[in-house]
Amino acid sequence: MNRSLTVLNSSLLSAMLVLGCNHAPASNEAADSNADQNTQAKAEAANGSKKGVLGSLFESKREITIPEGAQFEVTLGESLASNRSHTGDSFAASLSQPVVEDGKTIIPAGAHVAGRIVDAKDSGRLHVPARLSVALSSVEVSGKSYDIDTNTIAKTGENHNKRNLGFIGGGAAGGALIGGLAGGGKGALIGSAVGAGAGTAGAAATGKKDISLPAETRLRFHLLKSVTVSVKS
Repeated sequence: MNRSLTVLNSSLLSAMLVLGCNHAPASNEAADSNADQNTQAKAEAANGSKKGVLGSLFESKREITIPEGAQFEVTLGESLASNRSHTGDSFAASLSQPVVEDGKTIIPAGAHVAGRIVDAKDSGRLHVPARLSVALSSVEVSGKSYDIDTNTIAKTGENHNKRNLGFIGGGAAGGALIGGLAGGGKGALIGSAVGAGAGTAGAAATGKKDISLPAETRLRFHLLKSVTVSVKS
């Protein structure tokens, strides 16, 4: 009996050893395959990184000079007004038309543009008209900002003098009429003075007329000096 058990145990041990030997190479092969795949993935990632770095280093760029007189048509990104804007303030805009030279687009439509308020004066009462002057100061090309020098677009409000004189004169005449009806000649003189005062006050209250440039307003400028920009080939 003991001998039979010994033989059986020996047989089981031999079978286990055979199975273990059969599985070991498979496990080793799987491990080797995973290692090879990891090595290949790392190599490909390294090559891709090198290509990206080299691509950025050797990316082809060229410099182009935009000549004096070139047009910059822009769309305002915010509203401007003579009674709210101040001299020296900056404002945002974008190119509404591309800048093209020799049939090639140098700066695409939509490029960011910055401008400045050259002069701003709100409308005074009675005789001082409003003023608002703007110019462009920079343009963004391929992520880089370039200073530009353009003409100034200036707008002046209407002069109130003629309208105010009519308003004041009309007030005086109305006062004289009321005074005349109330008390004859003396009343007419008093009414005239009162009417003139009322007319002047009315002109002062209604004579203000400021200048406003709403957002989305299109303005056309031109370069006063050429500017050189770097663009991708």
